[in-house]
Amino acid sequence: MNYYLIPFIVIGFIILISSFFIVKQQSAAIIERFGKFQSIRHSGLQMKIPLVDRVSGRLSLKIQQLDVIIETKTLDDVFVRLKVSVQYRVIRDKVYDAFYKLDYPHEQITSYVFDVVRAEVPKMKLDDVFVKKDDIALAVKAELNDAMSDYGFDIIKTLVTDIDPDAQVKAAMNRINASEREKIAAQFEGDAARILIVEKAKAEAESKRLQGQGIADQRREIARGLEESVEVLNRVGINSQEASALIVVTQHYDTLQSLGEETNSNLILLPNAPQAGSNMLNDMVASFAASNQIGEAMKKAENKKKES
Repeated sequence: MNYYLIPFIVIGFIILISSFFIVKQQSAAIIERFGKFQSIRHSGLQMKIPLVDRVSGRLSLKIQQLDVIIETKTLDDVFVRLKVSVQYRVIRDKVYDAFYKLDYPHEQITSYVFDVVRAEVPKMKLDDVFVKKDDIALAVKAELNDAMSDYGFDIIKTLVTDIDPDAQVKAAMNRINASEREKIAAQFEGDAARILIVEKAKAEAESKRLQGQGIADQRREIARGLEESVEVLNRVGINSQEASALIVVTQHYDTLQSLGEETNSNLILLPNAPQAGSNMLNDMVASFAASNQIGEAMKKAENKKKES
């Protein structure tokens, strides 16, 4: 056996092995021949000419994400930091452009994101930035698609994932929100108090109405009872005046008995003689008669004035 052939065999085997290479799924390999672009190879077992062709680079065809943080100013002079997430991928048919036209695609995408965000956000107030963040994302996507498609990149989606104003601005916004909620709570408490007052007044009015109705019913029954008492006394030969005096005397002593039974009652001085009831009745009749005479005299005087 010729041992001097072993090195050549080993070298030949290495060269043969180096002519094969593997490209992973969802990726592409760029083959150059003596420094010049030769071909693009996709997933699977591939072969190249040893010592002539080489794999100059590989690109992933998967969707990738780039997070860009931008600090800018709003229309109402509030500095805010935005986090924009850009999802992109290399277009399968434009691997050549993506590999040879751009050295640093991340920096290129970041520059476009900065340019669009700093052009859109200064047109909005801080509250509008939160409300219209989707408009900002769409503007970034449209600008990036126009710019990056020529370089072999497809912008899948852009998202404004975070909006972070200055700490003092956030504290002020929280105070405004808290004050607004306290104002609403005070309004509800005022409405509740007003309802309670109205309902209480309605209840008191209803109570007074029922109380008046009760008093009226009570007086009606008392009058009916007095009428029946007078009729009964008349049947046994007692005239109306005597019957009235008897009833007054009876009520007089009933009142004294009630006052005596009530321990917390105030001191009341009343005539306590047996003829007190009759005197009270005579006084009442005399006062009614005097009032009637005065009323008739006033009417006559008015009639004379009218006639004159």
